[in-house]
Amino acid sequence: MNLPSPKLMSKIAYQHQHAAHCESGTIANLLRHQGAAVSEPLAFGVASGLSFAYLPFVRISNGLPLIAYRSPPKSIIKGTAKAFGSRFRFETFRDAETGQRRLDALLAQGQVVGAQTSVYWLPYFPEEMRFHFNAHNLVVFGKEGDDYLIGDPVAEDPQRCAVADFKRARFAKGVLAPKGLLYYPVQTARSTITPEAIRPAIRKTIRTMAAPIPLIGTRGIHTLAKRIARLDPADEQSSPFIGHVVRMQEEIGTGGAGFRFIYAAFLQEAADIARLPVLGEFSERLMTIGDAWRDFALAAARMVKGRDKLDPPAIAALLAAQADSEAAFFHDLGRAIK
Repeated sequence: MNLPSPKLMSKIAYQHQHAAHCESGTIANLLRHQGAAVSEPLAFGVASGLSFAYLPFVRISNGLPLIAYRSPPKSIIKGTAKAFGSRFRFETFRDAETGQRRLDALLAQGQVVGAQTSVYWLPYFPEEMRFHFNAHNLVVFGKEGDDYLIGDPVAEDPQRCAVADFKRARFAKGVLAPKGLLYYPVQTARSTITPEAIRPAIRKTIRTMAAPIPLIGTRGIHTLAKRIARLDPADEQSSPFIGHVVRMQEEIGTGGAGFRFIYAAFLQEAADIARLPVLGEFSERLMTIGDAWRDFALAAARMVKGRDKLDPPAIAALLAAQADSEAAFFHDLGRAIK
């Protein structure tokens, strides 16, 4: 994402690093600021961030269902902190004024702070990229005049955000309302991850993806595929539904292919940490699966845009193939790390 690069000044010596995903990027940046050696893929992997959930009973924009390709909000933050023996404090607020005063106080103390916000009210995002998503994480590392200095991990450079705009973003209403959430480390025990932390983290991801629940993991992917297969091409709601699936995959929360690539990078890094060279082979295999997610999104997008005939069963077949590939992948991965 290429956002403006304003000139920023801060008494806090914070080093911003661009990331692929907001939550894993934010926790990695916060822990690096504390001296920990942690990459974004390592944070994502040790927190068992890879997942899938199709939740038709949770409605988001335009009444469409929630489709998630990662673990629930805050789980990556908490999981990474636990793996590093770090203790974080989480604070929410009943009103915006109290939340702003608390943020200002923490910054005055020299604290670098994580925050949950709505993307829609962050003015440094281009208008076409704003949507009502309330679980966007970022770092606040200073205040200059009437602007907060923001380390948004999905932006290549630090950003400015006016106090009024940031207050609105922190206290947006709706699904996953942030309630002004702030979080920051109060104790960091280790600067590196231990080899012993790798296997349990991978096993947790395997359990999630192999869960015997029709809405979670690879079974959830199959359930979504069956839902798409039943769509009527003549129904005016069918194309928006498929478009929503693509948007949830490729634009909101980094998505299907993006998370597979991050987890593949984690497996490559974990192979060295845990002295499990076989993980390098699984990393390459998962990259191929990620490429197939991109192919699925491209085929669906072409139909939604009218470049190809809308064919829900064909899209469903591609999605079902992804479910089968991932089921085999996680089955084999589980056997390899016993």
